[in-house]
Amino acid sequence: MSQVLLIEDHQTVRDGLQLALTRQGHTVDAVATGEQGLERLRAASSDVVVLDLMLPGMDGFEVCRRIRQLGDLPIIMLTARNDDMDVVAGLEAGADDYVVKPVQARVLEARIRAVLRRTGGESRRTGGERSGLEEHGALTIDRAALVVSKGGLPVSLAPTELRLLLELAQTPGQVLSRQQLLEAVWEHGYLGDSRLVDACVQRLRAKIEDDSSAPVFIQTVRGFGYRFGPL
Repeated sequence: MSQVLLIEDHQTVRDGLQLALTRQGHTVDAVATGEQGLERLRAASSDVVVLDLMLPGMDGFEVCRRIRQLGDLPIIMLTARNDDMDVVAGLEAGADDYVVKPVQARVLEARIRAVLRRTGGESRRTGGERSGLEEHGALTIDRAALVVSKGGLPVSLAPTELRLLLELAQTPGQVLSRQQLLEAVWEHGYLGDSRLVDACVQRLRAKIEDDSSAPVFIQTVRGFGYRFGPL
């Protein structure tokens, strides 16, 4: 049973999602504002946060950034429209996935289960046949311990960022399409949203590259996808 923190200001939506997720076996703590959500996180642990972007007072983007400062808790954001700027801004703020309103409870529940599997550190494809310590220049990946370091210093990665790095580093030099990465990391088995991949790559580069504008480890192959280096 997982603990879900739902931050949604619209009472009808909040009550409906709380009821639906509870019926699916989750324990749901539902609040109406970002400030209340942050207070709950400081007082008690949660497994995943479902966060509406359009909140009164502190908006969802700022709440997302503050949650990221607290730790690597998975965040699924709710957006009232499939607006490119809102979605990209939310992903860049640190969200792991998103669902467009009106929310279908079965879709949200599937996304929650997927992000919880990623957080649980299941090796599955990302573990692959390779395990143990890997050295890629200054970057060291310990697959067994799920620890990444650069130049001997630990690198703090959110669960989705770590899964993405493990997937790319599994086949150095091989180009992986965005759709391949969506299926492997986000478990989106349909034609998914490449913005999830691009935003996560951007966050990952900011943490492991010396210069994210001239990446060495995660290289873009224009028109195809991404390749892990250095070659």
